[in-house]
Amino acid sequence: MNWHEYVAQTGQVPKWPYELGYDKETVISCDVLVVGGGVAGCRAAIAARQGGASVVVMDRGFSKRSGEGGAGVDHWHGAVTNPCSKVTPRMYSEAAMDTTDGFTNGLARYIIGKEGYDTLLEVEKMGVQIRDEDDEFKGSIFRDDETKLMFAYDIENKHCLRIYGYDIKPCVDREMRRLGAKVLDRTCVTSLLTEGGRQGARVIGATGVNDRTGEFVVVKAKAVVISAGRTNRLWGFAPELTESQSMCNLNQTALGNTIGWRAGAEFIGMEMSGRAVLSGLGYAPYSTGNNNNTYQGAPTVDRNGKDVYYANAYGKLLYDEADIFKASDEGSFIIGHGIGLDNGYKPQYRITTTDPELWKKVMAGEYQQPFYNDMTKLPATSRRMIFGLMLAHEGKCRVPIYKNFTQWGFDPDKDMLQYPVQDYSRFPIDTSWCGPENTPANWRGGGGGYLVDWRLQTSLPGLFAAGCGPIFGHGCHGESHTSGRYSGRQAALYAGQNDAVEPDAEQIRRERERCYAPIRTNGDVGWKELNYAIAKIMQDYCGDYKTEHTLDMGIRRMNDLFETEGQRMYASNPHELVRVIESLSLCELGIAYMEAAKARRGSVKGLGFFRNDYPEYDEAQKKHIPISLKDGKVHTRDLSLYYHLEAPYSSDLEENYQRYSQA
Repeated sequence: MNWHEYVAQTGQVPKWPYELGYDKETVISCDVLVVGGGVAGCRAAIAARQGGASVVVMDRGFSKRSGEGGAGVDHWHGAVTNPCSKVTPRMYSEAAMDTTDGFTNGLARYIIGKEGYDTLLEVEKMGVQIRDEDDEFKGSIFRDDETKLMFAYDIENKHCLRIYGYDIKPCVDREMRRLGAKVLDRTCVTSLLTEGGRQGARVIGATGVNDRTGEFVVVKAKAVVISAGRTNRLWGFAPELTESQSMCNLNQTALGNTIGWRAGAEFIGMEMSGRAVLSGLGYAPYSTGNNNNTYQGAPTVDRNGKDVYYANAYGKLLYDEADIFKASDEGSFIIGHGIGLDNGYKPQYRITTTDPELWKKVMAGEYQQPFYNDMTKLPATSRRMIFGLMLAHEGKCRVPIYKNFTQWGFDPDKDMLQYPVQDYSRFPIDTSWCGPENTPANWRGGGGGYLVDWRLQTSLPGLFAAGCGPIFGHGCHGESHTSGRYSGRQAALYAGQNDAVEPDAEQIRRERERCYAPIRTNGDVGWKELNYAIAKIMQDYCGDYKTEHTLDMGIRRMNDLFETEGQRMYASNPHELVRVIESLSLCELGIAYMEAAKARRGSVKGLGFFRNDYPEYDEAQKKHIPISLKDGKVHTRDLSLYYHLEAPYSSDLEENYQRYSQA
């Protein structure tokens, strides 16, 4: 019986089904605490256990399917050391830096290149299929017959793999638990504990609240890994409309970043934000016609059956299927989608797209809408690879798209899939995964993350970062596995070299009092009301139009919101309490984003950042600006984009990797 059936039958709202424990405090000790149980967190826990450390994982959801990778994956990026690849870790890192003008994480990309394929092989041992074991795709241009590996985007350089990843999260979760990691499901992290309770000191644990019982949790640890994801509720918030239609996990609040900001860690790239294309205000991902990413290579026709052709990065039309999956420049390689390198792709790395002149041809009457995917034009193996292998394993697509469409009678062997009818002069036909561009202009997604060193340690001793969101300039699913594996190993090493430190009792007392305030006061503001207000402030003052004055106004209004309505929050159960804690944390995170935008006094193309009061792109702005909070004041400094190759590090990527990867 669901909630609505219960109310209809009894005329009553059901009682809270869990035993309340607001007065209970659970204290746990371990060597390594992992905050966030997504794919990065699971891999960090596995690696730390393999390193001999005792491990606790604090996860906001249920770790079997939690996080953005919980629904599955069809691509694995960063497997550049696989036996078929022509791309090296150095090429992977340098291309990432080149295509973003240096505004990405060169050291993380190198680590991912060095260990990405080994990380994938470990996943295979956990039960995830990564090869065409049954020879279903034998003879396909995307398959290597000797290894039975299958490739995407670039069939010549073969560095991005297609995998059967629908059950990848349950597999790594099962391995994590088998190795003995203690998992605290449904527990929302609320703060980091620091030595002596001091801001900027060594991190020695964290606190949390269970969203079923309300009990307060204190975890003492010698090292902590933050792998809690990014924020999808800061600029845009309409959960009743958007959650089922978005590729992303719209519950995420980047609390792992906020607690680090509060503890005094340095962040970079926080000023970066981009329009939220996958906001959930369109169709469900891949439910409409498109020819990009998972549907790369799918043929397109207009309503009269006239072929629409792909083009390389220079606009040259392509007529052969194999040419669609080759780099536009000889000697280069296609990077591919989904790894945070979409800003300013340089032609030599760019994926092939639809004819760039298509809209002009529509306006001239040469083509007529609607457009359609006509997969009958593909070889049978390619057709099954798109609609079977890829769609059936991509996150949030298996049930709503693949399963439902198939049950409802859609057959790619004979049916076509319609594109949305819209103005494609503003929205490229190749990236219309979710239909029309109807996301409000100022609904954005935030970038940035912790500043990390070659150990993926943050500026706070004992605090490591993993995954997309915590690490600035990071990628997506496969890269999150790899950085999690690396960070967990480093955290275990750190824990083995440092003694435990007892947390400051006063710091814990203050945090507990802060967390429980909404259930002990007669508030009149709900968490959704506050979240809507936060998003509106971010849309108005940290959207497309940014100046010193508007950013100052935004910071002032966010502080006012926090100090007025924010102090009138109420919670009637532990679930609402945790949502209140999350929403209040978004106030702090929003201020951090606006402070970072203020600190960047110039527009930067490679960062995708624009200030209206500094409209000219400025070469002097090609630098990182680390930002941190100390004693209530914001501190910034300048840092080279290539800090990972400058003193105290070596100028050689491999030398740095060998020096720090195991020590």
